[in-house]
Amino acid sequence: MSALTSTLDPHDPEYRRRRESMLAKLAELDAEHAKALAGGGDKYVERHRRRGKLLARERIELLVDPDAPFLELSPLAAWGSDFPVGASVVTGIGVVEGVECMIVANDPTVRGGSSNPWTVKKSFRASDIALENRLPVINLVESGGADLPTQKEIFIPGGRMFRDLTRLSAAGIPTIALVFGNSTAGGAYIPGMCDHVVMVKERAKVFLGGPPLVKMATGEESDDEELGGAEMHARTSGLADYMAVDEADALRLGRQIVARLNHRRLGPAPGPVTEPRYDAEELAGIVPEDLKVPFDPREVIARIVDGSQFDEFKPLYGTSLVTGWARLHGYPIGILANAQGVLFSAEAQKAAQFIQLANQADTPLLFLHNTTGYMVGKEYEQGGIIKHGALMINAVANSRVPHISIMMGASYGAGNYGMCGRAYDPRFLFTWPSAKSAVMGPQQLAGVLSIVARAAAEARAAAEARGQAYDEDADRAMREMVEAQIEAESLPFFLSGRLYDDGVIDPRDTRTVLGLCLSVIHNAPVRGADGFGVFRM
Repeated sequence: MSALTSTLDPHDPEYRRRRESMLAKLAELDAEHAKALAGGGDKYVERHRRRGKLLARERIELLVDPDAPFLELSPLAAWGSDFPVGASVVTGIGVVEGVECMIVANDPTVRGGSSNPWTVKKSFRASDIALENRLPVINLVESGGADLPTQKEIFIPGGRMFRDLTRLSAAGIPTIALVFGNSTAGGAYIPGMCDHVVMVKERAKVFLGGPPLVKMATGEESDDEELGGAEMHARTSGLADYMAVDEADALRLGRQIVARLNHRRLGPAPGPVTEPRYDAEELAGIVPEDLKVPFDPREVIARIVDGSQFDEFKPLYGTSLVTGWARLHGYPIGILANAQGVLFSAEAQKAAQFIQLANQADTPLLFLHNTTGYMVGKEYEQGGIIKHGALMINAVANSRVPHISIMMGASYGAGNYGMCGRAYDPRFLFTWPSAKSAVMGPQQLAGVLSIVARAAAEARAAAEARGQAYDEDADRAMREMVEAQIEAESLPFFLSGRLYDDGVIDPRDTRTVLGLCLSVIHNAPVRGADGFGVFRM
């Protein structure tokens, strides 16, 4: 492979403007992440500490190997909703006794760790990742069950959490529950469904119904310990496999269980790792603030792949899509990166061929998004843009090698689908703070609505033969309102809050995040598709 040559000038005024804009967005991101880290707020954090308990992230820190990274997922879940940012649960991937594990930790400082609708969706995403990538699941449990005022949005879909645990076990993927406090009602089935259960003495309380409910239902008088204490479950019911003396001991036992799993990676090992020739710090100044301005994705590739080496495929054909082969943290990858935003027929055909080649070679694919979608217009419709776009989307949909998507800039319309957006189930999808995604750009969407409204008004006026003038002021107000709405709904925090990605990341961390994801992916076999659907030619 030949190494890419960067033409980026960090001293250029335009680069500096782009960097300043990105750093401002990152400051906003830090402020939103701080809300998730704050949990239920100072009052409830202090109350939790007075009880001698660790916070969710402190438990995770003691569980994972010293100095091992923890890739937190969906930290902005529930952003923009009526629920606290983070959705009262912390999920992510960490290394425990040398084994990459999915860790799901209730945050008891947020309404006692109870599950709201976004908690459920975030937990589902964690289960999907664990199943696809063969990751043992460790649940750090302290939850009051469903958030009762929103039970209508939780009860029916929430049963999937228990189904997922049993399916993971059936697939030979270990599940572990470390119970630190209450695990009541539906939450009792988390330890009930796990392969291995640890409960903290005099702290863990696991029961389907607490003393008040039992009193109402049966008239029976009982206390917490009799109904569901760790001692009872360890000695009488048998639900607890281990009884820990305190939280630190529970985490020690959890690590001990993982060490004895004999869990093996099934994917190929990475090769030697070479750092890129260019500084990752420079990734903060590559994307323009105005996404209509194109940028060269090779500048990004040069700062994330091993040795900045990139073997470009079809460099002279379909030039608004860059495709080629590289290694990242020693793992082979195929890369598809948007160059000029618009996808034409040539780019779509090039992508389909490249995706087929990656599947032949059992090579994971990385999609770097900056696209306004497939080209429109009479010339392009007659040239077959629909069938060629469908060709690319078919290839993405039926590809079986792992996909990772990074949304760097625009990701609009069917271009989002062709570049493996969330609907196409990439193994991981992360967003830069500069990214935007919607059915189309705000101005274009507002303009389309304006044209349709104007045509409808003119048709009505003609039919009534009154020659009514179109209300230009109302049209202007409508366009401004629609543009503002679509702009807000296409921003990263909004999309991440709805779990349309796995997190908004600092561009400078992209290589590290991708390296962690590739390592996780290779816990499972990496195999390409045996066949694709019918390609319209």
